[in-house]
Amino acid sequence: GIEKGSFVDRTTGFREIGDGLMVVDWLMEAGSDAAWADLVLAVDGNGAGRYAWYENESDPGQREYYRLAHGTSHRKRVVEGPQLCHRMKPVEPEVIRGKDFVAVRTSYRFEYAAPGRTPGSTWTQLIVFPKGERFFLLSDRIDSVNDSDEMFLRNDTPGCVRHEQGDTFSEIYLSYLGGPNGLRIPNTEFFTPFPPDLKFGYRRDTHRTPESFIRAYRCRDPQSGADGPWLAGLTLDPDVVYEAWCSQRPGGIIVMIEEIHGRPVRAGESFGAAHVVGWFDDIPSMHATYERFRGHGRLVVDESGWRLEK
Repeated sequence: GIEKGSFVDRTTGFREIGDGLMVVDWLMEAGSDAAWADLVLAVDGNGAGRYAWYENESDPGQREYYRLAHGTSHRKRVVEGPQLCHRMKPVEPEVIRGKDFVAVRTSYRFEYAAPGRTPGSTWTQLIVFPKGERFFLLSDRIDSVNDSDEMFLRNDTPGCVRHEQGDTFSEIYLSYLGGPNGLRIPNTEFFTPFPPDLKFGYRRDTHRTPESFIRAYRCRDPQSGADGPWLAGLTLDPDVVYEAWCSQRPGGIIVMIEEIHGRPVRAGESFGAAHVVGWFDDIPSMHATYERFRGHGRLVVDESGWRLEK
């Protein structure tokens, strides 16, 4: 992903306001991990571990926190770990320089697996920064060494939002909710914490596949209150999205988790998704960029150039 606070819009001077962009979590699947309660241990996060769930907690405060953080429906469990955004060991990305772009390829092999599973699936992220654009292109790919009936990769698209009573953003836009024009949500909806399955959520099995999958927030100057540009994440194939959250957690953070694939996978198979992430002046310009790249699921690059593939 992109380091926290480092993605700057040179046109306006605004920066990303969360914890980085397109940050990756675990490799997961649907289902409960209750049967693994005595079999898994992730000391300081270094392991597969159990998925934090309100029913697992005896302390009332922790129980309420995880209810707000993860909801009370749609049980999930970790297939392989660690959680890359927190526990990935240092890597040496490959940098590819072309005539009018710079690309960065990062790979990591998952080190831990749940009981009955094998560690070693590979996550590869490719990012392309085209010259003269306010956006970058990114793809994530998983090469799995495990079987699963409903495997998915979780990340933050485009990234979480840090705020205090809406001081850093004025609204959020979700193209896939609220009808053909999408849903514009004022910052006041995020003043009080709420779980992801209460509102503003999306699941492929409960919603129609949308025409586009755009998630964006409009930046706001905390001092003056003036609106700035939109920071948007465009997932180029809407059908690849398994579930997506837009929920307010305790502690002043809006979680923009997006899970891709969520379908049967066999060892030796791969899955992934492609995205555009960047700055936009308005919602129509997001959709214009979406139409430019619509329907692609893979990003390919070498020294001669880059391209998107289905």
